[in-house]
Amino acid sequence: MKTIKTMPTPWRGGVLVLGMTAMLSMAGCFGGSGGSDKSSAKVEAPKNDQELVDRFSEGRTFKVNPGEFATDDMVTAMIQLRPGDTLEFGCGYFELYHGLLIQATEDVEIRGCGKDETILNFRESDNVTGLEALNVRGITVRDLTILDSPGDAFKLKGVKWGTLLNVRAIWSGGGEPITEENYASRLHVACTNPPFNEGDPTPDYVPSSSAGRYGIYPVESENILVDNSESIGASDAGIYVGQTNNAIIRNSRAAYNVMGFEIENVQGGEYDSNLAECNTGGFLIYDLENITQYGDTSVMLNNVSSNNNTYNFAHSGIVSAVPRGTGFITLGYDNIEIYDNVFEDNSTAAIIYTSYELLDGEGKTTDKKLDPYTEGLNIHNNVMRNSGFDLPPPNMEQVAAGQVETLLPTLIGIKNIENPGKGAHIVWDGLLDDFDDTCPYPVDANGQPVPKDESGKPIHTNQHPNPSCHYNKYKFDGEGNRKLPEWGSCIANNDMDDGQAYINFHGMRGLELVRAAADSDLSGIFTWEGLMNVLTGPLEFFADTQLEDHDCEKLYGRTLESLPRVTIPPFERSGAVDPAPSQEYIKQLCEAPVKPGEINREALAVDCPRLDQYNLFADDQDPRSTPNEGGVPYVLNSKLFSDYATKYRVAFIPPGTKAVYKDGQKGGNLNGSIHFPNGTVLAKTFAFTDESKGTEELIETRLLIKRISQSGKAVWSGPAYSWSTDASGKKVATLVPGGETRSVSWHYQDQHTGKVLSGSSDSYAIPNQNQCITCHSNDDLEAGAAPIGPKPRNMNRDYKPESSFMGNKGQGVPNPENQLKDWVDRGLLTNVPDYGRIVNGVATNIERLPRWSVPGDSGEMVGSDADIEDRLRAYLEVNCQHCHNDKGAASNTGYYLDHYRKIDAGYGICKKPTATGGGSCGKQHVVVPGEPESSIVSCRVASADDPQKNMPPIAKSVVHEEGVDLLNRWIANVVDDSYENADACGDGLGIFKSVTP
Repeated sequence: MKTIKTMPTPWRGGVLVLGMTAMLSMAGCFGGSGGSDKSSAKVEAPKNDQELVDRFSEGRTFKVNPGEFATDDMVTAMIQLRPGDTLEFGCGYFELYHGLLIQATEDVEIRGCGKDETILNFRESDNVTGLEALNVRGITVRDLTILDSPGDAFKLKGVKWGTLLNVRAIWSGGGEPITEENYASRLHVACTNPPFNEGDPTPDYVPSSSAGRYGIYPVESENILVDNSESIGASDAGIYVGQTNNAIIRNSRAAYNVMGFEIENVQGGEYDSNLAECNTGGFLIYDLENITQYGDTSVMLNNVSSNNNTYNFAHSGIVSAVPRGTGFITLGYDNIEIYDNVFEDNSTAAIIYTSYELLDGEGKTTDKKLDPYTEGLNIHNNVMRNSGFDLPPPNMEQVAAGQVETLLPTLIGIKNIENPGKGAHIVWDGLLDDFDDTCPYPVDANGQPVPKDESGKPIHTNQHPNPSCHYNKYKFDGEGNRKLPEWGSCIANNDMDDGQAYINFHGMRGLELVRAAADSDLSGIFTWEGLMNVLTGPLEFFADTQLEDHDCEKLYGRTLESLPRVTIPPFERSGAVDPAPSQEYIKQLCEAPVKPGEINREALAVDCPRLDQYNLFADDQDPRSTPNEGGVPYVLNSKLFSDYATKYRVAFIPPGTKAVYKDGQKGGNLNGSIHFPNGTVLAKTFAFTDESKGTEELIETRLLIKRISQSGKAVWSGPAYSWSTDASGKKVATLVPGGETRSVSWHYQDQHTGKVLSGSSDSYAIPNQNQCITCHSNDDLEAGAAPIGPKPRNMNRDYKPESSFMGNKGQGVPNPENQLKDWVDRGLLTNVPDYGRIVNGVATNIERLPRWSVPGDSGEMVGSDADIEDRLRAYLEVNCQHCHNDKGAASNTGYYLDHYRKIDAGYGICKKPTATGGGSCGKQHVVVPGEPESSIVSCRVASADDPQKNMPPIAKSVVHEEGVDLLNRWIANVVDDSYENADACGDGLGIFKSVTP
């Protein structure tokens, strides 16, 4: 079994300090370095005549300075941030070994001394992201630089009202690392002579494909402002806003990224007064298929796009095909206004105006919810100079793999009969759809028409089923004529130099000749000379240059109306997040006397410093002992892999209350668990068993506690407790809100497979409290760290502990009765449907998740394709689906693993990654039928020592070999060309997809 490297010593030592600090306060709520209380509120005493204490503490500032314990201080602060709080980094250069993660709070600020004065280096971080804010309402990040983040530098997901002000994302690139000694001179990167090709001399900066993906990355958010900020060296996009409503990017600079600025699937976007230079492409506005929402309406004004001629150094995805020398590009996005901008010295084109038909072929775009064409494009009053002077050659590896996009500049140059071998200021593929009178209006999952905008265009989300055709009736009048100029483009009043103004290259017209030639000699045509020898045929192949075809005033007597500027409404707190409890209040509750056998339920309102202060177990030194107050142990059919840990689970449902059974599919609870009443505690203890020595080491106990906020909203909190032995020899579990790293080993026989599992790790991680929320928080579940495991389908079995170590003591007593029926009999669960027959502990009339490791447990024949697929789906659900669903932390990826989801592009079949970077493993598709070695998901699940690739990104420090084997067997032996979208992966002739009948 592989053992990965440990965290750097300062981080590992610091988390022990966090555990001690937590004895005095609570996770997410205790005063840290430099903490100060600005205001508080008093409440009634919780019991009898106890003295009134300050319950809340608000408006605190946590200060973090450079030095050995900067990571510890940062984590201590970040998990505490509540409304009105600030995390302040001092001036200087920070070496940080863990990401900065802000979760489920509101109205907070992260700030430094200035983007030249505060440098946060995440080069050795164990997290893929530098700064990540998830599900936060109101956050400002300002005045600092993030350096060398393994993945994204600044990521905001699910944020409402997010501001990034005066920040910088930068990677060292292919040159010498940026260090404490040289950062003052290396942060300011000029743009004088970008490398047109890999290996060209580059005096200012050396780009590198090993850099992180996005510099500034707000996604699935609302009311976003990026101002006076900068990104240098991202291997995907420098400054990006995606799947977001209301976003402004202004006064900012992007240089030496693959794509400088990117607006993707945004509803209401604005570029204002930005500078894009020395990128591969300057600006992009487009819609990507198969993700959460589709965009409309963006404005681009007062920007400069200059000298964007750096070779494309992306790993994969659409951005890897952006031609070097692109000032602006749009793809499949409606209603864009581009005015008062300057485009100069871009070697392919100032503006490329294109469609998915160019890539996929007419009617062949898989996602029928996506409109493949950009329409309502208004380009006016811009300056364009020196465009299209040097077209990039095709990337031969990508062409051979089926990516026609890199061949595109060569085709443009050949088709340009007026100026052969060159581009132009504006390049259009000339493709628009024809009226389809046979395509019905799309419907949602309930068969009802989907919403539409004022023009009649369907407003789709990824929750809608994929229609059978692309509905486009709204673009045409009653006689089938296109409504113009609304569903066309207007280009006028632009100041252009003497270079070629415009090319319409008519898409792939003429490529039929190339395809015919390729049947005899594929390699011989992928050169300029080879294509010239083939493409000497029909005149309709060649581009036209009639820019007046877009003169809307002349053609229609009117032009497109100006689009509205984006406005961000004022921020107001929601009141759903409580301020931090005071230390005095925590002490009062947690140190209150408790009768034997009774749970300290008053203390469940806060995170106590020690686990025993809740009095959950009969033996306060052993969380495997008999639970107090009728707590009931339970097990799951398939569980999350956690470095081969043995797990003990107990549900404490308040006396006199019942949980409510909620079915997965028929009950409309696709991703949710059983619905638990307020005051419920779910406890899960992680232990490592060594049967050869007859020992079992307790490592941690995690709690999920369902609380009620002051606003009356239910919120799940997830404190974690680390087990150790104190000076007196007593076992004690201490709160570790900042997480902890432990050395562990295991040696036991798996009870299901009989296989002996043996290994060790020096890097078993107890996650910090914010990391726990990442996995447990879904938009369609209750707030906070909602339960994942106890779904009816995962509990439909009898009770048998995971380990025989306990024998018949405490929670070790097996119960052959079905767990759901047992809970009903105990008066703990209601609303359960008819069980049907119960066979071997399984209720046959209730949904069930198979044990992923047991062949035939799905009910299908052992070794059959159906059995492998059902068990693989169970494995992916418990290990990945809690994030990979359309309401989870990975919703922006468009890769969804819900139990009832159809296996198609959304499930990864020939799906391209939404982002590039190391996380794509240099591969082009998530799942390639028959080829696990070509599939991104196989690479990522098989990784445990690279933050860019690790999947899941937390909860494991070693590779789960058995899970990887099942995944690879499914891809290699089960997934074939019969699966929907399986033909989208392409092969050696994939470049002809768009011209194939």
